[in-house]
Amino acid sequence: MRRIALFLILTVALVACGNSSVDDGAYSRVGVGDFAGLLDTPPAEDLTLIDLRTAEEIAAGYIDGAAQLDFYAADFEQRLQSLPRDGHYLIYCNSGNRSGTALRLMKDLGFEQVTELDGGIQAWISSDQPLVRP
Repeated sequence: MRRIALFLILTVALVACGNSSVDDGAYSRVGVGDFAGLLDTPPAEDLTLIDLRTAEEIAAGYIDGAAQLDFYAADFEQRLQSLPRDGHYLIYCNSGNRSGTALRLMKDLGFEQVTELDGGIQAWISSDQPLVRP
């Protein structure tokens, strides 16, 4: 009985510690359909779409209307801090790793609303969503 109790406690602790996602309404990770829906819902001027990938990655294609903010740039955090905290930011990267980190950072910096594309541009492409190709 003690082994079962210990196993359950450890399992709950590992799940809680391993769950690094942020999803409390104002900060969320959504699938391609919901992300595309946000882009299609007026008023789009209240949204800021940010591509966190490098220039080389963006050269292969990006979501229409995205501004680049290279996650790997030396001044990334400084540039992020210079953005207004109000408004609704939609963010994505290649697979979701960089955008997940950026989402948590933006929450810590006090951004009012941030939505991350789950699976990044790879999920977007897999769902046959349109890309702009420079």
